[in-house]
Amino acid sequence: MSALAHVPIGSGQSASSPPAARSGRYRLLPYLLLLPGAAWLVLFFAVPLVQLAAASLYDPTGSISTGYVLTWAFDNYPTAVRAYWPQFTRSFLYAGIALVLALLMGYPLAYAIAQKAGRWKNLLLVCVIAPMFTSFLVRTLAWKTILSDNGWLVGLLRDVHLLGPDGRLLATPIAVVLGLTYNFLPFLVLPLYASLERLDYRLLEASSDLYASPLKTFRRVTLPLSMPGLIAGTLLFFIPATGDYINAELLGTPNEYMIGNVIDSAFLVRLDYPQGAALSFLLMSAILAVVFVYLRRAGTEDVL
Repeated sequence: MSALAHVPIGSGQSASSPPAARSGRYRLLPYLLLLPGAAWLVLFFAVPLVQLAAASLYDPTGSISTGYVLTWAFDNYPTAVRAYWPQFTRSFLYAGIALVLALLMGYPLAYAIAQKAGRWKNLLLVCVIAPMFTSFLVRTLAWKTILSDNGWLVGLLRDVHLLGPDGRLLATPIAVVLGLTYNFLPFLVLPLYASLERLDYRLLEASSDLYASPLKTFRRVTLPLSMPGLIAGTLLFFIPATGDYINAELLGTPNEYMIGNVIDSAFLVRLDYPQGAALSFLLMSAILAVVFVYLRRAGTEDVL
């Protein structure tokens, strides 16, 4: 009877399992939970990435019919840069301009929805994401119709003399940038909204009570508190915009082609796998470098 008195009632512990074994199983549990996700990343990210790296070092004289041989041809990289550096530059330039336009429109929109929309908040959020219910290709084709030479927008701009009689928007860099801005704008607005929606409005009132101007309140209160959403949104916008090729294909001409168009042509038209793989790795490396510098500056510099 005295022995039973020392056994905790309802402890749920088996007398046959020593404490060390139980603690060992508990330490392994988080890793077991991570195992499915890790296996998914290895199978569908790491393995294709290694295959792409190998393809970028194939002998450039090979072909689909004769086969490719891994000859560690590192010359594929400088050759690709020399041949297509304008497309690389254009990709980052178009994506950067589109990002600036998206920020000028997206930040006020996210702020208005988060702080001023009231009972219309959910409806406005649906309006932001509603275009994503349709295909990316369909949305871009719609812009092709809007920007066409016989469309209402070009006609209006001609009437107010912002475009000449023969002026056009389609098949120009303006059309490509507008397409990028429109298609990726929700990726910027939603993270910004998530940060601004959690903003404590009492902080803004306190700033006003301390005689801060609206601009100073924005710089010292609103902007710093929304930085997590701003950083996430700009990355979600800029990364896919840089690698996009649909907008340049449908809204531009070969003079507006971005590096994504060249990679698409290398893999699917010219069947030049070494060059396509080398360009893909160069694009990925350039984007990673830009993101690394951006995160370092955003994380260490005082935004005030």
